[in-house]
Amino acid sequence: MNFVWIVAWRLLREGRFQTALILSGVCVGVAVVVYITAIVNGLQSNIIERTLSSQAHVVLRPADRDNRPVLQPAPGVTALPDVRKRTQRVNTISNWAPLLAAVQRTPTVTAAAAMAAGPGVAQQGGVRNSVSLMGVNLADYQQVVRLDNKLVAGQLQLATGQVMIGKELAEELGLTPGSRLRLQSASGRQDSVQVTAVLDFGIKDLNRRWVLMPLRSAQTLLGYRLDITEIYVKTSRLFEAEALAANLALATGLKADSWQASNGQLVTALKSQSASSLMIRIFVTFAVALGIASVLVVSVVQRQREIGILRAMGTPAWRILGVFLLQGGIVGMVGAVFGSLLGAGLAIGFTHIARTADGSPLFPAQLDSELFISTAIIAFLVGVLAALMPALRAARLDPVEAIRG
Repeated sequence: MNFVWIVAWRLLREGRFQTALILSGVCVGVAVVVYITAIVNGLQSNIIERTLSSQAHVVLRPADRDNRPVLQPAPGVTALPDVRKRTQRVNTISNWAPLLAAVQRTPTVTAAAAMAAGPGVAQQGGVRNSVSLMGVNLADYQQVVRLDNKLVAGQLQLATGQVMIGKELAEELGLTPGSRLRLQSASGRQDSVQVTAVLDFGIKDLNRRWVLMPLRSAQTLLGYRLDITEIYVKTSRLFEAEALAANLALATGLKADSWQASNGQLVTALKSQSASSLMIRIFVTFAVALGIASVLVVSVVQRQREIGILRAMGTPAWRILGVFLLQGGIVGMVGAVFGSLLGAGLAIGFTHIARTADGSPLFPAQLDSELFISTAIIAFLVGVLAALMPALRAARLDPVEAIRG
């Protein structure tokens, strides 16, 4: 094996210009792959984080009430009913505590929270705004939807008689932490509450409508007794939420909606980004493979006489094969190391240059060890496979013809 290493290294060292050229090509190709992958992954993570920062991964709701026939047709009689979808009144989940506990015990579920939600009106100084009253247990809800990064003013607390509102609603009604607010539900019940925090959910419509309040207070105000309307679920496997929703629907008998079902356009955009990134990486990898193969083919032609001499001295064909395969592997691995460093540097540098109005990165980069390891393995394999044809050609050279040529 020492012979293979010595010859491979000598051939690379003697062909300095060719070696530098192909290493530069591999380095640039790997840098492009690392840069694009880091930017696309970071952009997708940022989009998902911003989109899902105010919603659960899976939401469980009461199943729709379907019409059922009261009278069965007599034997031999064909009924031609005009069936229309039943008008859906507010449907709630009773005896929900066992269901919530069962959901929390489900594998891949990291948190679950009960919610009692319904329409209402917020009134302050003669100004009335329609709002969504959302009763939650704050400790459970914060495990599903993070609130500390949404706090604009005040404190995150929900005791009896307290609420937290969005900043758009606070501006329209002139409210600050400590202000009093009157709430009225669709059933006509009213309650006077105190604002403890102003939140920014990242979406103006949510900031204008959402009012978070204690679960028991919302149940009383909305007239739900002890019932709830939804169960929010968070999972550790974000992109398997659709399968989790189907499993939870079967286990609980409730209607389950995943974040993919609720954000169809977002899922389509993410798939398009991933497909575009994959195609770019494939074409760049193919170009790198062609570059390595072309340089090694030229090397075989230029050193045909030396190869013939080695074969005439008794060097077996597998060692000649190993020399050129090792060259391809060395070029791929060295190019992967320097290309990964270059790509990571470009990605980090671009995130510091391109900034949004609030100072956050316009294109955040996501770099991890998995990206560098997978890129290095692919570059090494591409280098070896690209060197395969030139290596086979060198190994098959006839010593007499090679020396004569």
